[in-house]
Amino acid sequence: MPRLIGASQTLTAGTQAQQITTFNSSGTFAAQPKTTNAWVLVLAGGGGGCVGGGSGGGAGGHLEVPSHPLPLSPVPITVGGSGAGAPKNATFNPPAGPYPRHISGSSGSDSVLGAAAPLTAIGGGGGRIGVSGTPENGNSGGSGGGGYRGGTGGAGTPGQGFAGGGTPTGSGSGGGGGAGGAAADQTSPASNGSNGGNGLASSISGSSVTRGGGGGGGANVGPFYTVDPGIEGLGGPGGGGNAGKAAPDAPDPGYPNLPRWTAGGVNLGGGGGGQSSYAGVAQYDAAPGGSGTVIINEPEVDFVDGTSSVWDLRAVFRAVKAGTWTN
Repeated sequence: MPRLIGASQTLTAGTQAQQITTFNSSGTFAAQPKTTNAWVLVLAGGGGGCVGGGSGGGAGGHLEVPSHPLPLSPVPITVGGSGAGAPKNATFNPPAGPYPRHISGSSGSDSVLGAAAPLTAIGGGGGRIGVSGTPENGNSGGSGGGGYRGGTGGAGTPGQGFAGGGTPTGSGSGGGGGAGGAAADQTSPASNGSNGGNGLASSISGSSVTRGGGGGGGANVGPFYTVDPGIEGLGGPGGGGNAGKAAPDAPDPGYPNLPRWTAGGVNLGGGGGGQSSYAGVAQYDAAPGGSGTVIINEPEVDFVDGTSSVWDLRAVFRAVKAGTWTN
């Protein structure tokens, strides 16, 4: 039986459970003691749509990292807010008349995880409109806003989102880009709006959820009181808002079937839908985008705590003889 020297130490084995933490508003995150890396998703706020037949807002940037290092000390979390839709009175500039003047929906706000070497998702670009008949390129962002009347879609951020839809055929507007794909370009009929880009699915929260859809582009056809089904762009899957002529809560008892725009999905980072109009006149504000989120998925960790200080006496003798023993 071998002789042993040294103090006996107790070794503790265990398992730290998986933990999923979701931030739908800004705060501070503290990792579990055994966590070194985690699967993280940082999703920014979506851009707002634009009025007067303006384009749809782009989705917030979708930044997902399968294994991101986390410090033991708490880290700040910023959850990006939604971009506001352009207001209806933005198209009026007396005494010049009711013509838009290079107006945008607001871009969404960035979401950020950490302070040192932070992960930052870029807010989605707002929808766009210009002087009647003048092409306007979409605003860039995490995903780009749509173009207007011949303009190109705004650029997305590589690794976070895609471009908004262009408008090569004329008077319509493009949908906002999505986290999973670019918005469709506007096609015939020329006055219609195009659909927003698709969002991106992730299972970080424990089940598959699609986030970051682009907002639909507004149309430029028909008097305000007509229904005109199918002319407004639809929001992309994952919280993208649909374009429409009227706000969801607008008191229009005489026109109950008017197409209503929808806002970008809350905590889905969706782009807001554009507001459709006749002759560039906006009767309602455009749709806001959706707020972002930050999700941290800490994996299960098996661990052993403690270090034995018990040695076999013969091993110690051999180490001393070889000159490799250190007190």
